[in-house]
Amino acid sequence: MQVVDIDRVLNQLRAALSNDDLERAATILQELWPPDQADVLVEMYSGEVAVLLPALPPEESADILEEMTDAAATEVLAVLSTDQAVQIVAEMEPDEAADLLSAMEPAQAQQVLDLLDDPDEIRPLLLHPDDSAGGLMTSDFLALRRQMTAAEGLDAIRRWQPEDDELLSVLYVVDRFGQLSGQINLHRLILANPTTPIIDIMTPEVISVPLGTDQEVCARLMSRYDLTTLPVVDGTYRLVGLITVDDVIDVLVAEATEDIQRLGASEPLDKPYLASSVWDVTRKRLGWLLLLFLTETLTGSVLRHFEGELQAAVALSFFIPLLIGTGGNAGSQTTSTIIRALATGDIQKRDWFRGFWHELRVGLLLGGAMALIAFGRALLWGTGNPIALTVSAAILTIVIWSNILGSLLPMIAARLRIDPTVVSGPAMSTLVDATGLFIYFTIARLFLGL
Repeated sequence: MQVVDIDRVLNQLRAALSNDDLERAATILQELWPPDQADVLVEMYSGEVAVLLPALPPEESADILEEMTDAAATEVLAVLSTDQAVQIVAEMEPDEAADLLSAMEPAQAQQVLDLLDDPDEIRPLLLHPDDSAGGLMTSDFLALRRQMTAAEGLDAIRRWQPEDDELLSVLYVVDRFGQLSGQINLHRLILANPTTPIIDIMTPEVISVPLGTDQEVCARLMSRYDLTTLPVVDGTYRLVGLITVDDVIDVLVAEATEDIQRLGASEPLDKPYLASSVWDVTRKRLGWLLLLFLTETLTGSVLRHFEGELQAAVALSFFIPLLIGTGGNAGSQTTSTIIRALATGDIQKRDWFRGFWHELRVGLLLGGAMALIAFGRALLWGTGNPIALTVSAAILTIVIWSNILGSLLPMIAARLRIDPTVVSGPAMSTLVDATGLFIYFTIARLFLGL
């Protein structure tokens, strides 16, 4: 399969549409895989989408919208008539349809929901937060009964005929009250004697999650135990839905995107970058930028406080960028490591002391190495032994301090239920700038007698 040239396809589509050859345009789009079709439609103008999408069968349009972000999909539906939107939503998987309706304007979503032939599959999913197991699951699943025979189970699968093959890899078994009792893989069901009751060949141990479980926890469980589906249960342990691996991949991508944006001291964007207005991007960045600006004024306050020391030993100012830059970098390295370890479960909130002790020793080694280099660099600049020793001691202390801060602040944020990424790179560098200068001049006062 070759990589699709989106620009070339767009030119072909627009040429066909300009000649009113809608059939040709639909054929061009249908030759692509759904993810590529989604990329093409996102790049098209709303008027072009309004003409082209209704030319496709509703089930194909549904496949395309399922590949888009919810924000992009709502923009596509907004240019269609209500009847066209209803036909497409009706063909979508229940969980995907619920996510899309949640992203739409409430009045429009309610109008579409009221016109669906079978809204009961979707309504329960709208009751749960999008970032929970209940909002992530699909209600379109097959549950086998414990007293069914293997032959009856296979017959039920044939009648069900799911579109998503992932739902067939593992089948879940419930009792007469609908409570989750076990699981069985399709291969074992096929090989079993047709008259064998499912209860005799199922595995009773099942990993499941309650409705309110956070989506990151669900993703972590599926990754840890190599699950293709994850059952969701209510308060009475009744099976109410399944989370599939493709949903988890979307979660991981979304969470990684949010974390990366927060690492840069910006609130996550609600839409894809180019779909976000200049005002939206500005609004997401301005608050953090102002906060960092105000925090950075602490650096100026420290410099003013030690103004006398600077005048007495002007050479001290040569090393300010070196010291605060190194401290900020050391702190950023540590926070990035700790934040990722928290995200992957390598370290837990209760392990704060182990993380602190680990990074304290790392800071000693890194600081010692940087102190030796800084001492040599200061001598090469002809500053003399006293100042070289001051710079060396300061950089050792600052690196250790930065590592301590970098290990503790994300853990404290996690314990306070704050996203640890808020204390990442820029925030850490700004904090280390002010405290690092205070450490530097305090050491200079002690070593140089200023």
